Amino acid sequence: MIRLDGHARIEEPLRGGVIALGNFDGFHAGHQAVVGRAVRHARDEGRPAIVATFDPHPVRFFKPDVPPFRLTTLDQRQELFAAAGADAMLVLPFDATLAGTTAEDFITGLLLDRYGAAGVVTGSDFVFGKGRGGDVVTLADHARTHGFFTEMVAPVDDAEEVVSSSRIRDALREGDCDTAARLLTRPFTVRGTVEHGDKNGRLLGFPTANIDMGNYLRPRYGIYAVTGRLPDGRILRGAANIGIRPSFDPPKELLEPHFFDFAEDLYGQEIDVAFRAFIRPEAKFDDMDALTAQIAADCDRARELLANI
Repeated sequence: MIRLDGHARIEEPLRGGVIALGNFDGFHAGHQAVVGRAVRHARDEGRPAIVATFDPHPVRFFKPDVPPFRLTTLDQRQELFAAAGADAMLVLPFDATLAGTTAEDFITGLLLDRYGAAGVVTGSDFVFGKGRGGDVVTLADHARTHGFFTEMVAPVDDAEEVVSSSRIRDALREGDCDTAARLLTRPFTVRGTVEHGDKNGRLLGFPTANIDMGNYLRPRYGIYAVTGRLPDGRILRGAANIGIRPSFDPPKELLEPHFFDFAEDLYGQEIDVAFRAFIRPEAKFDDMDALTAQIAADCDRARELLANI
């Protein structure tokens, strides 16, 4: 899939596309409905299907000190958009210039002139432009006068309420992997490069692949049953700690998956770690023997939870 820079003009053969417009962090079931409609419009009319996403997230621009909250990286979103049938991902860098762009200029200067959109598909709650001055009604009004089409896609409901990134974040903060996976339509997955650590896990007999959480939302600290995906596509089962490792000094926040029956060198490799089930909260142990016994029990429980995966 092609990745387009939002600062640049879109040229042929991608000009005249149908653009799905939104943040799409997480690319959950509601986001998939928006992109799905854009892809269907594009296929029906023989046009390119383009998914536009903002990076950094507008919240990060306006509130730079908020804790990490991302559900996906750009690379993950690109793969998800491609799997949904899109031809390109358009990345709009959310900076001071974009924040100061009026809703009208966003439509005429960016969507129409720079990107050459023939159609724009959004969710019903999408807002844009300086001071959040534009919404789906603004888009519809301009569509009538400027000759492009627009569609608003209604929210997707599950058994409880509207699917949203906020609900997914709340579920992960509670350690509720099942709810997060249902709303995302896949497990919450952290992608990162394996780093050298303090080798504590190896000394205990449970070597771990240490990964910095970066800009990802922090799920509830504790122990999880996880699966890992290696660059060559192999899937591993394991147990992971996410937290500050209170039994060691000094505390250091890491994601530390231990993969069962695996002894290969992963340093420097980029892997995916999917959160499948919460096992227990993070805890401090009085001695290494107690910690080792608990890790063994956690691994046994993780094997049970992952038996059918």
